Amino acid sequence: MRDVLASPAMTRNTAAPREVPTLPEQLRGRRIVLVGLMGAGKTSIGRRLAARLGLPFVDADAEIELAAGCTIPELFARYGEAYFRDGEKKVIRRLLAGGPAVLAYGGGAFMDPDTRRATRERAVTVWLRCALPTLVRRVASRENRPLLASQDHAATLSRLMAQRYPIYAEADLIVDCGDEMPEITTSHVVDALTAYAPPRRLPVVLSSTRYDVVIGDGLLARAGALLAPILPQKRAVVVSDANVARLHMRTVLDGLAENGFQTSTVIVPAGEATKNVDSYLSVVDQLLEARVERRTTVIALGGGVVGDLAGFAAATTLRGLPFVQIPTTLLSQVDSSVGGKTGVNTKRGKNLVGAFYQPRMVLADTGSLATLPPRELRAGYAEIAKAGLIGDAAFFAWCERYGPAVVGGDRAAQAEAIERACAFKAAVVGDDEREEKLNDGRALLNLGHTFGHALEAEYGYDGGLLHGEGVAIGLGLAFRLSEKLGHCSAEEVDRVVSHVAAVGMASDLRSLNRRFSAATLIGHMRRDKKVRDGTLHFVLAHGIGESFTSSDVPPDAVEELLREEGCGA
Repeated sequence: MRDVLASPAMTRNTAAPREVPTLPEQLRGRRIVLVGLMGAGKTSIGRRLAARLGLPFVDADAEIELAAGCTIPELFARYGEAYFRDGEKKVIRRLLAGGPAVLAYGGGAFMDPDTRRATRERAVTVWLRCALPTLVRRVASRENRPLLASQDHAATLSRLMAQRYPIYAEADLIVDCGDEMPEITTSHVVDALTAYAPPRRLPVVLSSTRYDVVIGDGLLARAGALLAPILPQKRAVVVSDANVARLHMRTVLDGLAENGFQTSTVIVPAGEATKNVDSYLSVVDQLLEARVERRTTVIALGGGVVGDLAGFAAATTLRGLPFVQIPTTLLSQVDSSVGGKTGVNTKRGKNLVGAFYQPRMVLADTGSLATLPPRELRAGYAEIAKAGLIGDAAFFAWCERYGPAVVGGDRAAQAEAIERACAFKAAVVGDDEREEKLNDGRALLNLGHTFGHALEAEYGYDGGLLHGEGVAIGLGLAFRLSEKLGHCSAEEVDRVVSHVAAVGMASDLRSLNRRFSAATLIGHMRRDKKVRDGTLHFVLAHGIGESFTSSDVPPDAVEELLREEGCGA
């Protein structure tokens, strides 16, 4: 085959469409690629789609024949399939480098991992999915196809479907095609493209690894398509709790199965009380009983408890299994799923046994947030506001404006908040992956947590106080302590406390309607993992967006603050 990269040829539509559909902004200027088996209608649909969109149409098979100077059956006969596939890759690489167009791939082109990778980067892919009877009828008279020569068409197509459909399912969009007229199928493709909202991708770049946080609606059903390109084996164990499994497990398992994954499940009881050493040992035992291999992935489906527990099990089973986070709460989507902290609680305190272990990917499906009680949404929101308070005053101002929409269920506001909060955390974690910096660094992410963890310990991790609720109160206490020590103004304290109250959370200790002992809370703080050389470390603030760590906080000042907040001795 001569150098196909040097001989571009393109078949263009000359008929001007009467009305060009409006595609999402993210798709403008991108190529649209149609994939599917022979008989799916890629060429006939592609020409009609290109005419509707006012774009050129290119058939990759036609380009190959033009470049080679012979037909594809002749190429197969003279040189074999391997030679053909190599030339096909070169043609597609050239076509993807060109301008916007509708491209129709040959049936086997998308099977090549390099081609799929290049296509994901430069195009939106549509799989024209057909049932076997439809394909058999359509190819009945097409004996010139190399893979159908002198063979039982139904048997051949069935075998190709088993091989290729799990790979085609990695396409961005799937449009089912039946026996309707091509114009109707084309309309379905246009509708799918017009409604398509590509998920947001946020890279987390660390010294040890790199992974993406993928944010969008409907990602649970797309789990297989999103994970297949980055996992070493299509086998996974999904760990979830009883409540989340009832809501979302079937969707995730079906999404994985569509891409050919073999799966099993581990279900744990719901609630913070599950995050203990006994549960950890039980999960590890069930992973071993399932005969996991070192390339088998552990997928955490649930909130922070499941993520921390499953992540610790993945980190330690067979000295480390691939790990994926699919957080289903707002709190876990913006906090625990990003950064690699895993672990369990003990009677001595929260998260005292664990490991730093990074996921291969985080899938944050905003659709799962619709199943959360309002209290859970509000608790998760505390970690979003925290990001602005630590180091992004403009983001906190955004929170003051849009926070009620986030906790009220606005999907667009939620996606924006998740992305911005995760971006902030990713930057901090990237600079201090294992929380080794004595000053500032990743420790800044503990703003509000010294007080919040103490309150959680006092409640006994029984659900009486959610983590985010403890953090929300802790944010106010951290700013009040900062004011007491002369670091920030009373006006900024009021902004923090007022915002927490505005989104419907308790903003101070008195609003919990429970009597606390200052000595007992300080005792919980001294058992916190943030203690260094016997000294408590606090995250304080010079103002909104200007946090810093300090080990010079007088214990008397902490006790005095707690007493002012209504605590007893």
